[in-house]
Amino acid sequence: MDKVGKYQFMAEPFHCDFSGRLFMGHLGNHMLNAADFHSTDRGFGMRYLMSINRSWVLSRLAIEMDEMPLQYTRFSVETWVENAMRYFTQRNFSVVGDDGHLYGYGRSVWAMIDTESRQPTDILAINDGAINQWIDKDKTCPIDKGGRVKMDDNAQLVRTIDTYYNDVDINGHINSVKYIEHVLDLWDLNWYKSHRIKRFEIAYVAESHAGDKLSFYCEQTAPDEYCVRICKDTDHEVCRSKVVFEETNK
Repeated sequence: MDKVGKYQFMAEPFHCDFSGRLFMGHLGNHMLNAADFHSTDRGFGMRYLMSINRSWVLSRLAIEMDEMPLQYTRFSVETWVENAMRYFTQRNFSVVGDDGHLYGYGRSVWAMIDTESRQPTDILAINDGAINQWIDKDKTCPIDKGGRVKMDDNAQLVRTIDTYYNDVDINGHINSVKYIEHVLDLWDLNWYKSHRIKRFEIAYVAESHAGDKLSFYCEQTAPDEYCVRICKDTDHEVCRSKVVFEETNK
């Protein structure tokens, strides 16, 4: 097998927004599925990890797109491991049409946890460090890695929501992509009629679970750039996000 995995998807019409382009949340899902397919094929995926009480958890995700695939468009998500350390690994993505058209890139950081203690565990201990043989330092991912999303006390509480069954994933906590969808719902339909998402970043800090109330604090940090802090129980931070928009009517 190659170090780079390539997995085909389609922008299914019910996964697209009113403009006929793929939702960012569904693209995030495709990237996470590609990561699982890639790691499973190479011996360190969720299927094996769950059998030894281990699991991958997403720590950071950044997606930067020049455009989103239109409905019915077939495209591939390429993914590869850029680096692996004891407690974190960096995995990249590219989104490429069947005609070779490049839509954009993604960067992610993952940790591995013990599913019983919920504590980080040694990635390099899995199959004698099997992940190391799949690292590809030569394939480039040109987008910014991003950093800690910086916010101050001026962020305004803009929404509080309840969480339910459909918010929860295989790890028993709120699904990584559900946070993305909830953040992007902070802007109404009229906003998206004149803006598109150029870059989306999210950094996960702590777990939340079904029944938790999530509060969203938003702050504009630059023209068409917004940062969002998500807390449970009002002040217990669970993640931060940054969204960079681009006007579509220029």
